[in-house]
Amino acid sequence: MKYTEYEDAPPTSVLSGSYSHPVSRQWQLGKRLTKSTFIYPLFVSDIPDEETTIDSLPEMKRRGVNTLIPYVKGLVEKGLTAVILFGVPLAPGAKDAEGTSADDAKGPVIQAVKLLKKNFPSLFVMCDVCLCEYTDHGHCGVLLEDGSINRPRSIQRIAAVAANYAKAGCDCVAPSDMIDGRVGAIKHALIEAEVAHKCMVMSYSAKFAGPFYGPFREAAGSAPAFGDRRCYQLPSTGRGLARRAMKRDINEGTDAIIVKPSIFFGDIVADAAEIARDLPIAVYQVSGEYAMLHAAAEKNVFDLKQIAFEACNSSLRAGASLIISYFTPRFLDWLDEN
Repeated sequence: MKYTEYEDAPPTSVLSGSYSHPVSRQWQLGKRLTKSTFIYPLFVSDIPDEETTIDSLPEMKRRGVNTLIPYVKGLVEKGLTAVILFGVPLAPGAKDAEGTSADDAKGPVIQAVKLLKKNFPSLFVMCDVCLCEYTDHGHCGVLLEDGSINRPRSIQRIAAVAANYAKAGCDCVAPSDMIDGRVGAIKHALIEAEVAHKCMVMSYSAKFAGPFYGPFREAAGSAPAFGDRRCYQLPSTGRGLARRAMKRDINEGTDAIIVKPSIFFGDIVADAAEIARDLPIAVYQVSGEYAMLHAAAEKNVFDLKQIAFEACNSSLRAGASLIISYFTPRFLDWLDEN
């Protein structure tokens, strides 16, 4: 037959030949998920022997420092390269108005940093930097009498916590409070503590308020005692605000950017890849997203592995290069299977 009989399908429109074979399909993937793509969140409490299941976070547990190392050892042996630590103070009186237990030398985060670096020197250890887990009011900073954020006092306190985490040996501090000015304050604190040359700052630059954080707040005990966080976390419609926040943090010296949540915010990830093209871009696949995918898979809506890959690949496609995910232990196995 002559080509003229196929004018409705010119050669340039026939794409399927380029992905008809498994090998050629692999060639179409662009960025690929690897074990080093993933950062695993760990909840570390001040009860040394704790190992408590978190009901709303399938397969996740809150651990004390004594149970943390044996657990992480198995994951490191499978290829885990990075973790991010969240402290969970449970002892009576551990919380106060300024979150003073956040950087307690005997507290769970600093103890965990030292133990992890001692046992796994090559593991990249990040510390989430926020006060919400440690304040008796559950907000991310120090408050004024009217209940709003005391910005100068908050960033001073957050910077001090970050510097103490860095002095304990962590490789990265990740401020998640979204309070204006904290990245610059942290950078100055790290310089003054003479640890800026060996501690990365990965800022939650585009963190949106919304309903996806419930399971995390159960795990970390960080629900606000009153009000909400809409005055310092971004509104879900605030794309322009997110762009401005990312530019702000870049100007203050952040070394990487986190977008949070992930699945419904691909446009923000794409903006981050444009605005911060010279920086690593991470997404945080948050607790509610993770729990939602698990719940749907349990109802046989879809296969858990398949949807987890699709969700993570969508973040890469949008422009991310790192994924903070509770699926990390699963991916350490899944990536060996593929």
